Amino acid sequence: MRAEKLARQEVQPSSDMKVRAAWLYYVEGLTQEQIAQTMNIGRIKVVRLLAAAREEGLVRIRIEAKGAEQIALERRLVRELGLGEAIVVPAAADEADTATLVGHAAGSYLNDQVRDGMSIGIGWGATLHMSLKALGNGRYDDLSVISLMGGLTHSRTINPSAVARRVADAFGAECYQLTAPIFVANEAVRALLWEEPGLKELLDRARRVDIALVSVGNVSEEATLFRQGLLPRSQLESLRKAGAVGDVLCHFLDAEGNVVDHPFNRRIMAIDLDDIRRIPKVVVAAGGYSKVRAIRAALKATSASVLVTDEPAALGLLEG
Repeated sequence: MRAEKLARQEVQPSSDMKVRAAWLYYVEGLTQEQIAQTMNIGRIKVVRLLAAAREEGLVRIRIEAKGAEQIALERRLVRELGLGEAIVVPAAADEADTATLVGHAAGSYLNDQVRDGMSIGIGWGATLHMSLKALGNGRYDDLSVISLMGGLTHSRTINPSAVARRVADAFGAECYQLTAPIFVANEAVRALLWEEPGLKELLDRARRVDIALVSVGNVSEEATLFRQGLLPRSQLESLRKAGAVGDVLCHFLDAEGNVVDHPFNRRIMAIDLDDIRRIPKVVVAAGGYSKVRAIRAALKATSASVLVTDEPAALGLLEG
């Protein structure tokens, strides 16, 4: 048993090893075989060290150049949808990786926007969770991050409070959490919670953020809300009958960006979309052709000035 325990401990590489391998590979340009020889380890271990460095955010890759097709799509999106900015990434080789690509672009965009004294509102979802890997290009003075949604009693990697906390950590910022469940029992409980002094103060902070980064969900079994079991899949049909095509901050929307009449929308602990529309810069990050209707609805609902998306979604948005 002791030997097994020691063996398990030995396979856990230190941060120093990951950093050294990453430096040799990405900065000095050594091959994996050369790194293995330099560090006196096996090539397979080098592969694992490099993968871990990427996964843990020790290495952040930024591609400055864009293809002509991406630039053309961005210009058309700005012109035809009335946006201030659009960022379009290439289509993922595997559609399952769409959130990774769009999230990386969203994180890079946020990096470029952050300044001393700013306040940042953060939503949640798989795309924003993936954006965390691209964050962290310095420390800022008097910076704050505010979660725009309640959290989960059963902690998950994409818990809204965890996403906001990690964004704050990346920039060395203060973090303010909406300390209530995402969904509460009923409208009366929701109203009472918003009367709590601490939550009223947070709401005031959220209304005064300089920039908000939110993602979009669609009404399908693959949506994060249903895949993670936050809402029962049995309610998908009732949401569709109510006209819902997607959600922003768990507010379910129809195709025109209006909040639909459904019980879920009366139980959500999140910043109202009326407040979101008053924020100076709202960034919507979402991709995939299957989300086209949801993205279009979200842009209308939030009056977003910035869209971060991928080629399939961009083409779909320009078709309508």
